[in-house]
Amino acid sequence: MSRALISVHDKTGLVPFARRLVDAGWEIVASGGTARELERAGVAVSKVEDVTGAPEMLSGRVKTLHPRIHAAILSRGAEDEAEMEAQGIEPFDLVVCNLYPFRSTLSRPGATEAEIVEHIDIGGPAMIRAAAKNHHRVAVVVSPERYGEVAGAVESGGLSEGMRKALAAEAFAHTATYEAAIAGWMGDDRGLMLRHFADLRYGENPHQEASLYLEEGASPW
Repeated sequence: MSRALISVHDKTGLVPFARRLVDAGWEIVASGGTARELERAGVAVSKVEDVTGAPEMLSGRVKTLHPRIHAAILSRGAEDEAEMEAQGIEPFDLVVCNLYPFRSTLSRPGATEAEIVEHIDIGGPAMIRAAAKNHHRVAVVVSPERYGEVAGAVESGGLSEGMRKALAAEAFAHTATYEAAIAGWMGDDRGLMLRHFADLRYGENPHQEASLYLEEGASPW
């Protein structure tokens, strides 16, 4: 059975997406509030602590930072099959994760330093980067906007290598921008934070592809 690990702060579109995975025969493992949201909606879900055998710790700071989670993401398939079986670990085929809202917390009037620090995500970027590194076997989704496309691919037999690679690139860009915002808040202004705004018809020449990127917080108009 294919397995998905879901841990999202932004729960937009979560329930219908998860239902499509379950209907396609997938098992879902989720952490914290994600698991509770799915349970309330009647979606079959296992909890991360059921997989790890360890409860959430430090007021939720430690949930997914566990070998039984990261080995399940990073395993390479046949190459690691014997070791995974010896440890009783089942691999994940899909990781769905978006991060604590650091930038929106930072921009909120009156936000304290302690509140801002608590919105620096640790487990999320670790899972995202692990899945993106292992994209030859694992798909990673960081945006609810991708749910329909990914669910459709699952229902059609699976994600292509090209789709997994594109999702991995998007994931690395997502964590890079997130961490650049943290570095900027901490006083390092060397990073330029950009977000993809639109694809253009062509580059400097008609045969070239091009995209428009904007600085975080900037308006195109």
